[in-house]
Amino acid sequence: MKWTTGLLAGMGLILAACAQEPGHGDNPSARDFVDYMVAEHDFDREELLELMREARLKESILKAIKRPAEKAKPWYEYRELFVTPQSIAGGVDFWDRNAKTLEAAEKTYGVPAEMIVAIIGIETRYGGNMGSYRVLDALATLAFNYPRRAPFFTKELENYLLLTREQGVDPTALVGSYAGAMGFGQFMPSSYRAFAVDFNGDGRVDIWTDTTDAIGSVANYFAEHGWKPGEPVTVLSQPRPNADMTLVNDSLDLNWTVGELAEQGFPTTAQVESDMAANVFSLQLKKGKQYWIGLNNFYVITRYNRSRLYAMAAYELGREIVKARGGKP
Repeated sequence: MKWTTGLLAGMGLILAACAQEPGHGDNPSARDFVDYMVAEHDFDREELLELMREARLKESILKAIKRPAEKAKPWYEYRELFVTPQSIAGGVDFWDRNAKTLEAAEKTYGVPAEMIVAIIGIETRYGGNMGSYRVLDALATLAFNYPRRAPFFTKELENYLLLTREQGVDPTALVGSYAGAMGFGQFMPSSYRAFAVDFNGDGRVDIWTDTTDAIGSVANYFAEHGWKPGEPVTVLSQPRPNADMTLVNDSLDLNWTVGELAEQGFPTTAQVESDMAANVFSLQLKKGKQYWIGLNNFYVITRYNRSRLYAMAAYELGREIVKARGGKP
């Protein structure tokens, strides 16, 4: 895999800071993890113990993961983080620079170009901010020091070490988000191993420096999670006075159909089939609430990030980018 100087920029400063922070060599959970990796994947015990000593406990990561924006902000504030004149202009520029690749990805996977562009824009500002934490530090910190989600991050650390071994990459070298997400589309290690693709056919999968692979990988992720080409994402609803409000935001899953929701007081004037799987959710505006019917493709976006606010921001950013390029959303 090709790694550029830019990918490792600032690593000297990061390493210097790491020297002042504790490792995980004496953490019982880390030692159990080493035992598992040796038995299950035939890793070298001493090398892995040394790597656990090298992996740094980052208090800033533990603080960051407890305050994600989508849990702390109402929709009207959350939207302003991602659907901005700058993000729209950046999306137009990214699209223009990668038009052929986006066209090929849409043709291959059936995922609209604006959806791919919007995801990359929200995740990394079109590659401008892929994170500054060592992935090893992020995953080890959360696997061994964040009990609420320790099983998830332990599995991601396992996938990360498998990934770096498969690719012949130094596991201390890669940087990403505070949660260990990587590359243009901020793939977790398990998602990289399952869904990242060599879209330019050069024999390697590089979502860090190769926009072609990054675009193809985001599109493949959506396709593999059930994106249906040509179908709508979400449609407005005007609840009737007798609408069953207990259904609103009850689940990200598609537990109803459009027709069933209409019977429960959530009709829509949009041209959608009554048998389409659906849910109903609300968004907090500055004045009042807005109600939406979430369809299959909206659900697919929430598989990328399990948040209605995230999914709606991606959907609206994509539509705004299309309009800015002179098209119809």
